[in-house]
Amino acid sequence: IEIFSLHVDCKVTSRFAHTVITSKIVNRANESREATFEVELPKTAFITNFSMSIDGKVYAGIIKEKASAQKEYDTAVSRGQSAGLIRITGRKLEQFHVSVSIAAASKVTFELQYEELLKRRLGKFELLIKVRPKQLVKHFQIDVHVFEPQGIRFLETDSTFMTNELTEALTKVQNETKAHILFKPTVDQQKINPELDETLLNGDFVVRYDVKRGATAGDIQIVNGYFVHYFAPHEMPVFPKNVIFVIDRSGSMAGRKIEQTRDALLKILQDLRPEDHFSFITFNSKVAEWKSSLLQATAENVASAAGFVQTLSASGGTDINRALLTAVSVLDKAERLPERSVSMIILLTDGQPTSGESNVEAIQENIQKAVNGKYALFCLGFGFDVSYKFLEKMALSNGGIARRIYENADAALQLQGFYQEVATPILMKIEMQYPENAIEGLTKNNFKLFFEGSEIIVAGKISNELDLLPVEIKAQSHVSNLTLKEEANVKEKEQVFQNQSYIFGNFIERLWAYLTIQQLLEKSISAHEEDKKTLEAQALELSLRYSFVTPLTSMVVTKPTGQQQMELANKPTEAG
Repeated sequence: IEIFSLHVDCKVTSRFAHTVITSKIVNRANESREATFEVELPKTAFITNFSMSIDGKVYAGIIKEKASAQKEYDTAVSRGQSAGLIRITGRKLEQFHVSVSIAAASKVTFELQYEELLKRRLGKFELLIKVRPKQLVKHFQIDVHVFEPQGIRFLETDSTFMTNELTEALTKVQNETKAHILFKPTVDQQKINPELDETLLNGDFVVRYDVKRGATAGDIQIVNGYFVHYFAPHEMPVFPKNVIFVIDRSGSMAGRKIEQTRDALLKILQDLRPEDHFSFITFNSKVAEWKSSLLQATAENVASAAGFVQTLSASGGTDINRALLTAVSVLDKAERLPERSVSMIILLTDGQPTSGESNVEAIQENIQKAVNGKYALFCLGFGFDVSYKFLEKMALSNGGIARRIYENADAALQLQGFYQEVATPILMKIEMQYPENAIEGLTKNNFKLFFEGSEIIVAGKISNELDLLPVEIKAQSHVSNLTLKEEANVKEKEQVFQNQSYIFGNFIERLWAYLTIQQLLEKSISAHEEDKKTLEAQALELSLRYSFVTPLTSMVVTKPTGQQQMELANKPTEAG
């Protein structure tokens, strides 16, 4: 079985990435063989299309509601359960894997398409392409086009497998608003050494970039009556933070995990700003406060905290409920905190609640009641013994986010990376306002906090014949209350994309659908039963209308007669 060609073709238009992977495989044997198409794609992406064409006949995947697809599958395949076509393979990736048997001297062409909205983290957008053909490929290429009307501020490529020879196969052409990256290594360049038919191509190929920003109320783009509004202020004064680290030191944290936690906390302590206040609560079946109140991050207090962190050891049970309630009460009682400041609780745990209150619903309720919208709660789940669903619901119900920390050598770096993302809050209570009677289907437009290096995105449909789209942003900064105003000329904005030949036409509409589905699914995590059903129904309707494989839909892949006729592609979630 020979992979004759493998093309990754990616167009990024104003952060929205549309990727097509095409693989042509030939059976050189004189009997039928199994041809496999295996691709890793970002977890944040939605698959939109898949097809196999075998000797001119096309077998296309069909996206359906999950339950009805499952029913159809169960009827067709009465015995022998297949594992499904998609599984999570790492912290950023999931794998799509399909095999089909092809006759001697036959060819098959696989084509997979997926889309995602690139998210700005620490001042950069990142497009990740996983490369792992497992054999030398005669025609291999990665072709990336980026178009950012705001202008490209910087752009870099990075790869985990580059050699000097391979660098020669990489070209990058860039102007004010566009970039084209082509990576096209010959078979010789792909080889680990000239004697062996082994490939170097195994790892990540990454494009990182950021856009230029004026000091205004963000940037608005409009195509076919849909708008997207990007807002990422910078160089603003940072809010002082009041942070409580709630650290699990139960028995399961013993050994490497607690060591990595200590390493990360020591680094994080160094990153605190002098005007920040902080404290630690550690817990197993007992809850221990390092100090009874928050301390200012003076050099002396940070040094004393570092001494404490170095003594952390692990044993015993897990009382998450009492640990979090203690953290909330420390913030509630705190005095002399900076008037305009941001209070947050960062929980790190690796297991289920086993001591004290162990019913997760009761814990969620207790915490939400206690926090009562005053503080942001971030939940970090270390490894795979945690109930991620529980942590995610708790974080989202309390204005924060959850993140899984993978038990790898770089766990300390993952923890630090997370802290850096929330270390610099520069705006709070952000309201993005648009004319009410003129916009439909507006995505989330109120945000509790904005962190330096991230980006706020709002999209919607301009309902009537508007000539000007006025926007107003209200927010609190460390020094004042802000009101920013901007007017977008609809006709002018539509012009920007008119002459871009390689841009897919309705991309802002698809971006709007992608963002709406993501937000509906996120909202449904912390919603009550009734609301959950409504939110999921809306997300399902959009997933089907725009043909996205989301956690609510499945793609049914049919194969030629005589093989297991049908397989399902279901999107896995972090919560399993």
